[in-house]
Amino acid sequence: MATSSNATVLRRIEDAAEHVSGICFKTGPPERIGAELEWTTHCLDQPAAVLRPADLGRALGPHAPAVLGNTEPAPLPRGGTVTLEPGGQVEISSAPAASLASLHEAVTHDQAYLADLLARSGIALGERGLDPHRPPVRILDTPRYSAMQRAFDADGTPSGHTMMCSTAGLQICLDAGTPEHLRARWEALHEVGPPLLAAFATSRMREGRDTGWACGRMAAWYGIDARRSGPVRRGSDPVDDWVRYALAAPVLAVRRRGSTWHVPAGVTFADWVGGALRRPPTVDDLDYHLSTLFPPVRPRGYLEVRYLDAQPGTEWIAPAAILAVLFSGDALVDAARDLAAPAADRWVPAARDGLADPVVRAAAAELVDLACRHLDRASLAQPQRDLVADIAGRRLRAATSALS
Repeated sequence: MATSSNATVLRRIEDAAEHVSGICFKTGPPERIGAELEWTTHCLDQPAAVLRPADLGRALGPHAPAVLGNTEPAPLPRGGTVTLEPGGQVEISSAPAASLASLHEAVTHDQAYLADLLARSGIALGERGLDPHRPPVRILDTPRYSAMQRAFDADGTPSGHTMMCSTAGLQICLDAGTPEHLRARWEALHEVGPPLLAAFATSRMREGRDTGWACGRMAAWYGIDARRSGPVRRGSDPVDDWVRYALAAPVLAVRRRGSTWHVPAGVTFADWVGGALRRPPTVDDLDYHLSTLFPPVRPRGYLEVRYLDAQPGTEWIAPAAILAVLFSGDALVDAARDLAAPAADRWVPAARDGLADPVVRAAAAELVDLACRHLDRASLAQPQRDLVADIAGRRLRAATSALS
């Protein structure tokens, strides 16, 4: 390409592929960890009531995000930033931390601060990956969310609307690792996904009814076009795999003046480069397109794990610690891959049946055991290590009891 400017026009697939491959995996020693915690929000005295944007804006005060009209959002005391999702879900995005212990300290403080801030306005944070109280209602009206809803509605299923407005996830972000170990880490994060998804599923109930899925949040994701939300098909090179996925995914929105960012159904980014839309795409358009892709593991320079449900209270530390330990060294990555192998592709059974699936349950138990035997690598104090082991053990025991 002639220049690296975000305004550079992309006229060749090769140029688009070059850009994606240059930004998706930033390799180096894996040293940092981050987290994004998302919650549904509810009136304390009437959890099924629909909140208004103004309610959340007043409650968040100086921390309200730009989507609510705050031109200079203030970070939370320990550096977390607040964002808001279409159905009123609130999310904290941490700064990258040098250790799990420092991440835990920062996020715990910011979470408590946020919960107290909202409680003063009569608002509570949910504790599940799927809103158990009310149907999905989009409360934010932005061009992005309008285009998103239009694209999802065109699929003819309610899954997209549910995903936008009723789901809440926990995302753990890990460094991609050195070039020679990148593929193993990329593969491993996918392979441990079904067992860990099942072990920490919290989203069976929706609108007071059983969804029939242990992880109803992932059921919603599975109902969306797999070219946008399905796992990346893995071959010999993670970079090439991601480039193919990104360019073959439908364009969700084209930013333009005015409130209409809609795109004709089915136009992929590769189609756009080939002239399918009125104007050619730019590098900035490609970067925006990448932000509309939601596979279970997404490369953003680092590796973003997206398959975990929101956890009750501060219990997010358990899946975060298990992932941090399993990816704390090459030997543990290899061991985790061996244990996860029988369940590695059981995404749908893991979400539907959870730990009732015997293959998934066995892999989850072995992965949890491996991580708990090496919790000293997690840089957590002993009380936090004990808490992690207790939470994970309780989840596994609950599943065993339900089967007996």
